[in-house]
Amino acid sequence: MSPKRTRTLTPIRHADHQLFIRFYDAGGIERLMPANQAAEVPFETCMPARDIPSYAGQKHTPGFYWAASSDTVVEYESFLEARWMKLLDFDSKVACFTAQPFIFEGVDADGAWTHYPDLFIRRTDGTVLLLDVKNPEQIDKPKIQHQARRTAAACRTLSWDYQMVGEPDPQLWATVEWLAGYRRPLNAAASVAHVLLFRAQNPVSIAELLSLWPDPQVERAVTYHLMWCQHLLFDLTQPLRDHTPVWTAPELEHT
Repeated sequence: MSPKRTRTLTPIRHADHQLFIRFYDAGGIERLMPANQAAEVPFETCMPARDIPSYAGQKHTPGFYWAASSDTVVEYESFLEARWMKLLDFDSKVACFTAQPFIFEGVDADGAWTHYPDLFIRRTDGTVLLLDVKNPEQIDKPKIQHQARRTAAACRTLSWDYQMVGEPDPQLWATVEWLAGYRRPLNAAASVAHVLLFRAQNPVSIAELLSLWPDPQVERAVTYHLMWCQHLLFDLTQPLRDHTPVWTAPELEHT
């Protein structure tokens, strides 16, 4: 069971043009520090800075997503946010991600402001992306864009990247949603992966890759798992079909 959050800090009094980050560490203890000192904090190990509400009649649909990239369960606030979690999980440049990592508390030329970013992403190279997921019908509103500008400026202080996103690309989402059903680790069928990777050292269609087996149900599932892991590469801009060409990732050839 995760530790409970322990709030002990009083609200801060901001001077002009200050920016702080308030968060809960892995033990649930509240922390507060100037943003320019927080770049090295491992927010991916911290507790969420707030609870996501769940009540009858709400418009958003909260839930939990199991991330294969880090073998962790992450709480989401809406189906749209869950979509972006799945896309991040598929991204080979993403090591891990967490939701509601902290709260920005700042003062700028327009006054005091606070903001809970949606997702904190740690890439495999150690860099950070902060992501806000917004309803496409709301994303262009002046208030939302003002929030995005403030958050982007805060991220520049930390040498982080920042994006505000709406609906993902339909074709990319359709492919990733399908492959996500095969994202769990291989167990008894792991030995099949070596055969498939060997056969796909040159581009080959999925149908041809599976033609070695008369009833390739298991082998098809392993193929999709390898595509999820991007051990088998393919054109993400095209619909996924049996005639889709796949090929072994260069770093896995001859292994």
